[in-house]
Amino acid sequence: MRKRKTKSVVIPLLIALVLILLTLGIGIGQTENQVSKANEAIDGFEPKVELMGNRFLTFASVVRVNQIETTRAESHGVDESAVHSPGEARIFREAIEKAWPGARMTWAFSWLALQDERQNYRDLRELIVSYHKKYGDEITFIPGAYFSPMYNSREQTNRDLHDGLQMVAEMVGDGYRPQAVIGGFLSADNLRYLSEEEDIHVSQGTIWSQYAVDNGDGDGSIVYPYYPSTEHFNKPAQGDADFIDCVNLDGWTVDFLNARYPGARRIDGVNCGSRMGVGPIETLIRLGTEPGVRQMLSTTATHFDKGFELNGFAWVTSIWELSLVEARKLWPGYQGRNGMEGLDIWLSEIRRRWPDAKAITHGEFGMLWREHFKSNDELDYRFVHRGSGICGSEPELEIRWFMNKDFRMATLRDWIAQTPEKLIDFTRYDLKAEEPGNPEPGKPIRNWSLMNRLNQKGTRPHDVPMKIEALYPEEQEMIKKRYPVLFEEGHPLRIK
Repeated sequence: MRKRKTKSVVIPLLIALVLILLTLGIGIGQTENQVSKANEAIDGFEPKVELMGNRFLTFASVVRVNQIETTRAESHGVDESAVHSPGEARIFREAIEKAWPGARMTWAFSWLALQDERQNYRDLRELIVSYHKKYGDEITFIPGAYFSPMYNSREQTNRDLHDGLQMVAEMVGDGYRPQAVIGGFLSADNLRYLSEEEDIHVSQGTIWSQYAVDNGDGDGSIVYPYYPSTEHFNKPAQGDADFIDCVNLDGWTVDFLNARYPGARRIDGVNCGSRMGVGPIETLIRLGTEPGVRQMLSTTATHFDKGFELNGFAWVTSIWELSLVEARKLWPGYQGRNGMEGLDIWLSEIRRRWPDAKAITHGEFGMLWREHFKSNDELDYRFVHRGSGICGSEPELEIRWFMNKDFRMATLRDWIAQTPEKLIDFTRYDLKAEEPGNPEPGKPIRNWSLMNRLNQKGTRPHDVPMKIEALYPEEQEMIKKRYPVLFEEGHPLRIK
């Protein structure tokens, strides 16, 4: 009893201390009476909102049996069934509701999690269906545990999508149909199948900047939503001839500076993953609560502050597997951490600093975007990020990203030393692109990246920072057509 009482005192004190540190170190947020305006719901729960002029958070959880269920019958990694029960789901969902009342999220079930007849999975499915009815949560399917194209033929993934979505519909009942799927990576053919055959027009089907991480690589896309091309899921459609009407969403919002590196770097004894941003493993679990939350808020602020100003709306997204609630029982490397205190602080601080932010499902957000953007022609995403000083996010560096239908481009400079800005990425979308073929059984195809002219990861001999003047004349003209001010002498946005 004494032990339990001590813990109940320590955790609130820790949360209070971190909030004080964040307020002092990151800036004063909005007053508490403004928070009540946050998260006006959509459709059946509250009036519909517009895309433009709003900040959005999409949050998902994956319910599975094994760590990576690559096919219907094959899995890699550990058996996580011991940490999948209604108990973990209640801890997780109630923490979100406490920190952000009215927030809606997306739940994605794996093939095995939908079919497992053990009592814990039967009860878990029933509980999450109740969350759909109580909170308006979305329930959907995830094929191949993030890596379906790497292990399955396109035809098999389509069959998995069809059957998995049918199982979800039967589980929820009342004619339910999700608006989106969680896919990790999905090929162009799979995205087209979702649109044309399943009438689903939103998919989390790309993981921005992922390279040398987990079981698949897929660098090369735009970080915000786009309609994919029939040639490659990372390529925005160029016109009607290659247009797929399935909005492609990123899986995790990441720190733009840390994302430049493939895999991870060891810095001061910490494994600094290139996917560090708002995901829990690379932040709260590896770094601890206080630095982890600081990094998550730094990444969030890049979009909710300057990004909102530049783009007219802002979006932050993350997926926390349900196993993370007690994965520390399975993974000694988690140092006894599960990130739940940090989740509470992060969500509470978002509501305090950006009280009008909306926490909605992936399907709701994607359909809002689809309603506003009918093609990729008007896409013009811009971001400016200065390092947080945590892990590989160097505080002296400033990165600028420009993303549109024609290309994506990143520049990097030391803003303190005022060094010249150099290009570190110039990915052209006007060039022909081609995805890998179907993998053979037992022979997965890992790399589905779209890399051509210059790539941020620096994995090829020619991927070295360059002056913009070093690009071919026609490439400079492409940039001038979109952003003429970058070449204007004396303009504050000029490539310095």
